[in-house]
Amino acid sequence: MNAYVARVIEDVKVKYKNEPEFIQTVEEVLSSLSPVVDAHPEYEKADLLGRMIEPERMFTFRVVWVDDNGVAHTNTGYRCQFNGAIGPYKGGLRFKPNVYAGIIKLLVFEQTFKNALTGLPIGGGKGGSDFNPKGRSEAEIMRFCQSYMTALYRYIGPDVDVPAGDEGVGGREIGYMFGQYRRLKGVWENGVLTGKGMTYGGSRFRPEATGYGAMYYLNNMLAHQGDTIEGKTIAVSGYGNVAWGICKKARELGAKVVTISGRDGYIYDEEGVTSSDEKVAYLLEMRASKNGSIKDYADKFGVPFFPGEKPWGVKVDIAMPAATQNEVVMADAEKIAANGVKYYMEVSNMSTTNDALNFLRTKDMIVGPAKAVNAGGVGVSALEMSQNSERLVWTAEEVDAKLEAMMKDIHDASAKAAETYGLGYDLVSGANIAGFTKVAEAMMAQGIF
Repeated sequence: MNAYVARVIEDVKVKYKNEPEFIQTVEEVLSSLSPVVDAHPEYEKADLLGRMIEPERMFTFRVVWVDDNGVAHTNTGYRCQFNGAIGPYKGGLRFKPNVYAGIIKLLVFEQTFKNALTGLPIGGGKGGSDFNPKGRSEAEIMRFCQSYMTALYRYIGPDVDVPAGDEGVGGREIGYMFGQYRRLKGVWENGVLTGKGMTYGGSRFRPEATGYGAMYYLNNMLAHQGDTIEGKTIAVSGYGNVAWGICKKARELGAKVVTISGRDGYIYDEEGVTSSDEKVAYLLEMRASKNGSIKDYADKFGVPFFPGEKPWGVKVDIAMPAATQNEVVMADAEKIAANGVKYYMEVSNMSTTNDALNFLRTKDMIVGPAKAVNAGGVGVSALEMSQNSERLVWTAEEVDAKLEAMMKDIHDASAKAAETYGLGYDLVSGANIAGFTKVAEAMMAQGIF
């Protein structure tokens, strides 16, 4: 490992010893960059890596809201504007009880390189709150979103920072926040948020975009191996927007998703979750349900349900974790490898622990990294920004074609970067190098600050 890279990693371990997930993410990315730093000694002189792991700015603020019984509650809000070298900060807002500064930083570090991979001029941003929308009424969620935006609106804008949705933040929450932003600013800046409804500047296919993009990336990966998607079986975790998008596009491309999962376990549908319109449509009902039980699918369609288990023991051609970060640990990776899975696609952000990912990379399978595989979501968000700035609304066919082309470019750029540095067809290292290179060149061109 390059000495400068090793030193920065050690510094991160000391400085952020209480944020192990952030350390894990930084170590995974930086350890891929040794050959790049070897070729560019000027990066050390400018302390490029040291600057790149520190946010340009991070805001923490109080969010006070009143429940339906008139009781006041106080939550903590965050927004991290990590790196704006290639464009306005861009990234989601997460409303979840476990949100804290460390999670925001690890997510935005990944987001910066993912955004660079899209080829679009967007920097890295991320935010959210430890507020839990589950079990709250519509009125309570609206009041929280309005309070959150009241604290945030001073720091965002179409040419400054453009938040989007993430876990716990969907179209409903985006709508409430946009309404409050418009009330506070008194202007129609619909480019300030993405993931909006179609009636006020949203983009076609945004809910499905991450899942669609993952399938397009997979298609390119298969083509590179002289393989095709037709007839492949896929194990998917999760059942939200991302899993729904995977199921829809898999069916269109001729593949079969046989598992989906939730907090209570997973189902195995031998005929395929994608075998009927009714099944695919039912995912929308499950997603909207306050019950949040994957067993509902098993009960409705008469398929096996495995309580408290993950779907990684199922024998399939392709494994696609699409639920949350670090959902695949070493024990899961060992099951995946033992089942002879040919292709492993990280769809959720940082879905695999470092040790599990490194283990899978040593096996006879092709690994697609999250920052490349799931970039379709932010890619379509950036397309929404373009439409907003030009007062356009592209058709579904236009957005889908742009997304497909974008995912091909991301795959090809990752493969080329790995090959350039003698790493073969290593898409994990290639994605890190391709994203880093774009950000690094922009930072070097703009001077030291």
